[in-house]
Amino acid sequence: MTDSTPEALASMLGAVGSRLRSLRKERGFTLERLGELSGLSTGIISQVERGLANPSFTTLVQLAHGLGIPVGGLFQTEEETRPPVVRRSERRRLGGHGVDMNSESVYELLTPDLSGALEVTWVETRPGHDTSATPFTHRGEEVGVVLSGRTHVYLDGVRYELGPGDSIRYPSTVPHWYVNPGDEVCTAIWVSTPPSW
Repeated sequence: MTDSTPEALASMLGAVGSRLRSLRKERGFTLERLGELSGLSTGIISQVERGLANPSFTTLVQLAHGLGIPVGGLFQTEEETRPPVVRRSERRRLGGHGVDMNSESVYELLTPDLSGALEVTWVETRPGHDTSATPFTHRGEEVGVVLSGRTHVYLDGVRYELGPGDSIRYPSTVPHWYVNPGDEVCTAIWVSTPPSW
């Protein structure tokens, strides 16, 4: 029999709210952006995140839709969904920050989630890939290591050319963007702290 005491309900609502906040931050969504994607007000989303609202099933469906997950994903704990090992076939594809999830370039999370101090991503960019239209700026620091191919990293407009085995480190507060100038895919590993997706 399910525990239906007020304390149990408050605990469940708190867990759903915490999960919602974690998923929203993983995607880099503000409350306003999730509101746009879900069709819900920022006030409702904030109340759900803080465990202060008892959302209807329809509200949960809208939130899940906005996050791009099944409704059941709002009820899973991090421990249930994030083992410490990330298998190559199970990497999570990342979108946002001007990255089109349907593009040929690949951004995959190598860390189990974005709850730790580090975010490590596997990035494959096609020839001609160029993020100069949407420069990145966020708090923290980044390190990139090119495994194959070539990339140009621009830091506040200054170009740095990297090839296989080259690495770069910079404060993420500096506007930065990337260009693949070559005729082959560039594969690199990027480490950010704190997580920025």
